[in-house]
Amino acid sequence: MSPAASAVPASLEHWVLTITCPDQPGIVHALSGAIVEAAGNITESQQFSSETSGTFFMRLQIESSSGREVFEAALAPVVERYGMDWTIDTVGRPVRTLVLVSKAAHCLNDLLFRQRAGQLPVEVPLVMGNHPDLAELASFYGVPFESAPVTDAEQKADFERRVLAAIDEHDIELVVLARYMQILSPELCAALEGRAINIHHSFLPGFKGANPYKQAHGRGVKLIGATAHFVTADLDEGPIIEQNVVRVDHSRSARELVAIGQDEESRTLAQAVKWFAEQRVLLDGARTVIFR
Repeated sequence: MSPAASAVPASLEHWVLTITCPDQPGIVHALSGAIVEAAGNITESQQFSSETSGTFFMRLQIESSSGREVFEAALAPVVERYGMDWTIDTVGRPVRTLVLVSKAAHCLNDLLFRQRAGQLPVEVPLVMGNHPDLAELASFYGVPFESAPVTDAEQKADFERRVLAAIDEHDIELVVLARYMQILSPELCAALEGRAINIHHSFLPGFKGANPYKQAHGRGVKLIGATAHFVTADLDEGPIIEQNVVRVDHSRSARELVAIGQDEESRTLAQAVKWFAEQRVLLDGARTVIFR
């Protein structure tokens, strides 16, 4: 057997690279040159220049046999030259995710089912709730569950301290509020900036307070929707990641509106989590750039 025939090809690694920097000429050319230098092959490429903020955003998927250290060394001069904020990770790596819940089961069930089915690149080491109602559901999927009441300021502070401790214990990268019906403190919002996603209904027009679907039915709404967004101290006003709507009419009962709304919430939250886990969501001030 000839040496060429017996040679073992180097294994390829597949990375996702995200870039954020001030927009200016030459960025794509410089990045491409560095990738070629590191024997990389671009398998997916998306970019966006924000006229509002003057910021350049880019997401690349790259195959290379050079090894991560060689690849990062080739990128270093480009990163320094253009003042880039950047991340590099393995394509498809499950993102460690903490889920916060109250009593509603639909979003948690959907997330854990999709994770088990291989449709969602996350790993959920823990579910935490301010009620014990969803312990059995979490157990069905083999996920540990913790609960503690949050009925006053002291209990709320204790629960949030436990959330922060759990994040450290489990190396959590993403926190998902899967219909967690408590307002997070400004301190916790700050600690989770850019890595906590919330879901809520988004009726047109909007109905706040108790029984929003009943209110919507009473007003004869024609559109039911859901919004997934990053958590901020401004309630339900964080950068929006995904929104969906479905048209309804007078024939729908209040109970049917609830079922339709829950489906939209589950679908919208799962999509937002998937995009985040795949590093397709980049922040542009109060807006998001989504590389689908």
